Amino acid sequence: MLILYNPPSSAQRKPILPMSLLALGALLEDTHDYRIVDGNLERDTVAAVDRAIRETGADILGVTVMPGPQLSDAVPLCRHIKAMHPRLTIVWGGYFPTQHYEVCLESGYVDYVVRGHGEVIFKSLIDALRRGADPSGLFGLAYRHPHTGEVVSNPLAPIPHPEHLPDFPYHRIDVPRYVRRTFMGSRTLPHHSSYGCPFFCNFCAVVNMVNGRWLAQSAERAANTVRVLVEQFGVDSVEFDDNNFFTHEARTAEFAGRIMDLGIGWWGEARIDTLMHYSDRTWALMRDSGLKMAFLGAESGSDETLQRMNKGGKASTEKTLEIAARMKHYGIVPEMSFVLGNPPDPESDVRQTIEFIRKLKRVNPSIEIILYMYTPVPLAGELYEQAKAVGFAFPATLDEWINPAWREFSQRRSTNVPWLKDPVRRKIRDFQWVINAYYPTITDTNLSKMRRSLLRALSAWRYHLRLYRYPIELRAFQKFLAYQRPETSGF
Repeated sequence: MLILYNPPSSAQRKPILPMSLLALGALLEDTHDYRIVDGNLERDTVAAVDRAIRETGADILGVTVMPGPQLSDAVPLCRHIKAMHPRLTIVWGGYFPTQHYEVCLESGYVDYVVRGHGEVIFKSLIDALRRGADPSGLFGLAYRHPHTGEVVSNPLAPIPHPEHLPDFPYHRIDVPRYVRRTFMGSRTLPHHSSYGCPFFCNFCAVVNMVNGRWLAQSAERAANTVRVLVEQFGVDSVEFDDNNFFTHEARTAEFAGRIMDLGIGWWGEARIDTLMHYSDRTWALMRDSGLKMAFLGAESGSDETLQRMNKGGKASTEKTLEIAARMKHYGIVPEMSFVLGNPPDPESDVRQTIEFIRKLKRVNPSIEIILYMYTPVPLAGELYEQAKAVGFAFPATLDEWINPAWREFSQRRSTNVPWLKDPVRRKIRDFQWVINAYYPTITDTNLSKMRRSLLRALSAWRYHLRLYRYPIELRAFQKFLAYQRPETSGF
């Protein structure tokens, strides 16, 4: 018996379907018994995991770990659980341990790290442990050498093809608890229909995991899954959490055609230059099938910075403006992220990008703007080397990773980086307060028309005069009439 644990993914513990654990469970279903414990649904996560271990006699605990809130829970939980159950084997997988496997294994309470897309690797590890065999030769596995204690990482395994993986075992969880209201509809659930991304943006953690590979479920299978969610759980909208849903136009067009009769809303992530090549027919199909919003990595208002990010020769600010206009024509909302404060000249980078965002808003006022601070990714090219040159270094222990400063860093909101100093970092925060008040997010379904008008009136003078500094009245207003500021895509 083994326990699969999903740490809380946000401070609010918003229930989000634990797809990474469902993917693991799908492969384990016929060979190993398991129980899923979701920290988003538990008040005391240590007690919940301990109870599951005692009730089932489990000897293996698998934990999926994203940086930020999940890491902040997983570190103390696994330390406590290991002390309570010393013979328990603890396995970590996910984005954080894939990138930082050494610091995980040196903690003393993580026994194995599954790196990259880990469904097949995890099952192979469990198979080996159950047979009493040595798993050290498995591709994608990192571990401590049993004799020297040295951390060893094998080469990453090939990405499993989603088309060949079994369907999620929805019966293992209480799916209705994860249905939630979003901009797309009143009953939303997510799905993951593809793995990887064919591009090499050097600020993105996906690059090191997939090395330019993109593999997808067929349009027919993705559409059939959506139909299951509609018919079994009554959803009226679906979020595709793929790294890049729209990579292949023919697949997108076929998928849109197959779900046309369902009358749902949907959302996904895309590349700007990819969508610019889509035909008018495909755009019409996407609109008519219910595509409400697409997340796009605009990233910067500077073509020079886009090149340093390795966004590709086709990425440009001109194309960002063009896609904003095209999406306005089709009534599909662009949700655009920007990474501010990039080295080597963060002040100029911030100034250019702020002005570019204002220009975008003139083209398409409905654009959702999401602002991040630049945070380095290990071994990720020119920007990472420039960050190291000015003194940047990752934490050496898990305890350091979960302190407040590094927790903010993990969520790409930290100002605690050596190249980003006041007043530049303060300008980013102040601008964010002003633009999110002048253009309140449409993703907050609780924000009434009257409240939106109040926010816009209160911030108009600052926005038009470009006086962003010290927006104390907006901060005060937030205390009395909270409004959601978009920080993550799809919410």
